Order: sequence, then C-alpha cells, then structure tokens
Amino acid sequence: MLRLLSQLNNGEACIAQTRILAPRSRYEEVVAALKELVESLKVGDPNDPDTFIGPMVRPDQQQRVRDYIELGIKEGARLVTGGPHVPPGLEGGNYVTPTVFADVDNSMRIAQEEIFGPVLDVIAYDDEDDAVRIANDSEYGLSGGVWSADRAHALAVARRLRTGTVTVNGAPIAFDGPFGGYKAGGIGREYGAVGLSQYVEYKTVTL
Repeated sequence: MLRLLSQLNNGEACIAQTRILAPRSRYEEVVAALKELVESLKVGDPNDPDTFIGPMVRPDQQQRVRDYIELGIKEGARLVTGGPHVPPGLEGGNYVTPTVFADVDNSMRIAQEEIFGPVLDVIAYDDEDDAVRIANDSEYGLSGGVWSADRAHALAVARRLRTGTVTVNGAPIAFDGPFGGYKAGGIGREYGAVGLSQYVEYKTVTL
C-alpha cells in the first residue's frame, strides 16, 4: 500500500489502497505503527532519491486533497498525523502532508470517495465477515489487498472481495493477468489474453 503511494504518483492513482481495515483487537497497535511509518517518510523533490512522497500534479489537486483532509476532521475522524497544512519548507510546490486518519466510519466521505492523494483511513472491524462487508461497501471495485501470514486464508478472503484486482501481502500486479474493475471501478479488461481479446473481432459461423 505504501509502495503504491510513493511509486504511483504519490497516491494519485486509481489503484491506490487508502482504506486500511484493522482488527478491533489490535486497532491501536496498527494505528501507532502507521503513524510511526508515515512520519518517517521524506516529502520533497521527486528528483531526490531519498524522497518518498513528491508533489501533487497541479495546484487544484493539492487544494482538493487538503480540502478532503479538512473534511475528514469535520466528519469526526481522529487525525493521527499530518493535516491540511503544507509540509514546512515546501510552500513553493504542490505538496501535501501525508495524513493518517483513525476512528473512520466507512460511511464517511473520506472513506467512500476517491481522494487521489497521500491520505490513509484506518477502519476497525470485528471479525472476518465484518471486514469483507466493509471492504465491499464501496461503489468502486478496482483494487484491493489482503494481508495474512496464512496464504491459503488470504486467498479465501480475496475471493470474497468485489474488486477486479486483489493483491496478497503486497504482491505486484501481474501484467499477464486481466486488469479492470467491478461496479464504478470501470468496465472491460486490460493486459493478458483477456485484454488482447478486446482488440479481436470474433466471428461465429453456424451450419
């Protein structure tokens, strides 16, 4: 997930996974770990090899992401780190401070709408069925992820998710497999034999 934030346009990507579902029994542990990790990320010049988070593509996108952060605060989410302010010393660019929200309800706009920026929402779940319900409670369905020490269990959960692509333990997307979404995540598929079939005219002859 953090790899997506850095390497795929600083969160400005259709497959950026910005909702993190954590078990209620270990919720604060996950939130604390994310806070520590996100605060360690360097924000700055994308030409600097040490930079993890670069600027947004345009000033209006920078403002849009900052508006969503302010919205999250107004909606009642707990601001764990970050915020709507520009990172110190980076006022001359379209930078956004990487932000983590906790105590997010999945009905909040910051959970339901695509922010396209370095903003993470941490949502608690009670059990596996609750986690799947929350994950599927979205009008989008392009990309998701499952993390587990038990690969077989992770695959079983992945099959229950209504999203066109599911990565297990951060595995990269396979370009020989079909890529596309469910619901408002898009129609059709790219990549692999299925993607190539979109460019083929099929003919059926019956006798």
